[in-house]
Amino acid sequence: MKSRKSFLLRLDPALYEALDNWAQQELRSVNGQIEYVLKQAVLARDRKALPPDSADSPQSPAHEAVRDSVQPPAASNEA
Repeated sequence: MKSRKSFLLRLDPALYEALDNWAQQELRSVNGQIEYVLKQAVLARDRKALPPDSADSPQSPAHEAVRDSVQPPAASNEA
C-alpha cells in the first residue's frame, strides 16, 4: 500500500456534513472524498502537477456500478 501523509484538518461542521453526504452518494469515505476532490482540483489547475501514478482518479464504486449496468445502444439495421 502507498504511504500517505497524515495531517489534521479542521472543517466547519456544515462543510463536513455536506462532504459526508456527498461521500455516501459516491460510496466513499469522507477522507476518500476529500482526497478525490483535491486531486480533481489540482489536476484542473495543472495536469502535470501530480506524478502519473498519483494522478489516477478512479471512479467511485457507484460510478463503476452505473457504468457496468449501462448497455450500449443496439446497432440499427436501417440504411
